[in-house]
This record gives sequence, C-alpha cells and structure tokens, in this order.
Amino acid sequence: MFGPFVHDIDPIFAELGGLYLWWYGASYTLGLLAGFFWLRANRTALAFDTDAVYKLIIYIAIGVLVGGRTVEVVFYEWTYYGSQLARIPAIWLGGMSTHGILLGSTIAVVLFCKLNQHSFLKVADVLAIAAAFIMGCGRIGNFIDGQIVGSLTDMPWGVKFPDLEGFRHPVVLYDGLKNLLLVPLLLLIKRTGPPRGVLIAHFILWYGLLRIFVDFFREYRSSFYGLPPGQELNVLMTLIGVGLLIWCYRRKIEPEESTDLPFETQAARVEPPTGLWMKRLVFAVLLILPTIIPSDWTQDVPARYGERHPGLTHSAIYPEITATAEE
Repeated sequence: MFGPFVHDIDPIFAELGGLYLWWYGASYTLGLLAGFFWLRANRTALAFDTDAVYKLIIYIAIGVLVGGRTVEVVFYEWTYYGSQLARIPAIWLGGMSTHGILLGSTIAVVLFCKLNQHSFLKVADVLAIAAAFIMGCGRIGNFIDGQIVGSLTDMPWGVKFPDLEGFRHPVVLYDGLKNLLLVPLLLLIKRTGPPRGVLIAHFILWYGLLRIFVDFFREYRSSFYGLPPGQELNVLMTLIGVGLLIWCYRRKIEPEESTDLPFETQAARVEPPTGLWMKRLVFAVLLILPTIIPSDWTQDVPARYGERHPGLTHSAIYPEITATAEE
C-alpha cells in the first residue's frame, strides 16, 4: 500500500445452497492444501507412505476446526454462547481462535504420532516451517474479512476499515508478515542440523514473543495486567518455547537419530484402495467445510457484511443476532 487504503473488499466469493462461501474460510482450505503438499514433499524423511500423509492431514484438519472453535467459544465468547449453546456448532456465524487452531493441531499431531508410533518432535519439526507459512497466508483472509483491526494511526499505510472511524494499523498484515519471516529463520536454523525438537521450539517461541509486540497495535479491551485478551496465551507460548528449547538442547536428540519404524515397515501398512479413497473423500470434505466460516468472531452476518455484499439478508441460516460476543 502506497497510501491510506479504504477497505471495501467483498468477503464472499460464492453461494452454495443458501450458505455463503468466504475468503476468510478459504484461507483455511489453502492452508490445509499447503500442509498436505508439504507433508508429501517430506514423506521420505518422515518414513511416511501416502496413506500416512492423508491420515495425518485429516487429523490436523479436525484439530484445527475443533480446536479453533472450542477455544473461541470457551475462552473468548462464553458470555454469548453460555446462553446460546445450540449455536456452538454454527461455524457459519463465525468464531475461530488462532491460539485454538495451534492447540488443536498440536493435539492432533500428538495423537497421530502416539497411535502410529512416530516421533512427535520429528514430525513437529517438519510441520513447523509449513505452519509458519500457513499462518502467514491465513492472515490475508483476516484482512479481507476486515474484523481484526489496529489502533488509530496517521502512518501512510493506514487502513480505513468498514464501520470504523479513522485510519488504523493493518495489524493482521503485521502478524502475517511476522509469521512469514519465521520461514527463512527456521530454514536457517534447520541448516545447522539442530537437535530434534529445536525447530518447533523456535516456532512456538518466536510466534508467541513477536505476537506480544504485534498485538499492542491491536484495538481491543485490556483485561490481563493491562494486556489485551489473548496476550496471556502469547506469554504462555513464549515460555513453552523457551522451556522446550532448553529441554531439546539438554537432551540433544540428533536429527538423524530415529525411534520411528523403518520406512519399509511403514510402506507395508498399505490399506486396500477403498481405505485410501475414503481418506481422500474425508479430506476433500474437510477442505470444503471451512469455506462457510465468515469471520474469526461470532456476529450478525447480514448486518456486518450486507453493505459489502448486496443481497445478503437474514434467514434461518443467518439469523438476526442482537447480542454478540465482545471483540
């Protein structure tokens, strides 16, 4: 951006059976696809066959959706959902937490590794680079959505967001750039041949630490020793990253050391074609599902986006919401 930008981007790209499909949700789809191709490219190093690649990405997709939704509902929006329990599954009304996405995907990878006899740290190190790229690209969806805004600014790259006064810091683009810069950092660390677990430790550390500073440009109410909501999770991630980094260097599990089953053993676990096709079908459904998510927080969808998308009106799917959660 070469000057102040007035945000008027249509957040909807299609309609399907009364449900609108959103660029915000499509960023999840693109992220999962990127993760799938990254796993395929690294399957030899991970001793994965094709079946294992599909199985892990399905675990991750479910972890992302369940984790993101659960943390958003419980941690950020319980004042609303506590009296609207039936709407908790209604992801088409919005509401996903970035920290919940990270937590859910981590639990999913742990579960996959436990059930399939793989080293969690080995798999996590491979996924760390992909995660940084995916989280960076995902912030583009947040920007198109126009919901996460920064404080007022007179900087030349300020953005005039819908329904808000003044030009503001494009804080999601700051966060996206931060995430993308983690990619070359992790690649440089990888070239040094660090002990197993160091890459994921650096990702957790720098993601949390740098987001602490990014979030100071974000506009929302303080609630934790003068820090905005979510900063306690950033601090926790930073501490976990530091602790894991120290633990990894003390243990010094070299990258080439492996407790995984040999690749030949993994390759022998090929399921019948019907099993693989079933996984492909499930993955396809999980790729389509996120596109119905309009935003990272719950809201009256037609009231919020009606001006940017003419024809968007209240319906049984998109009811009028008079009391939404706090931003």
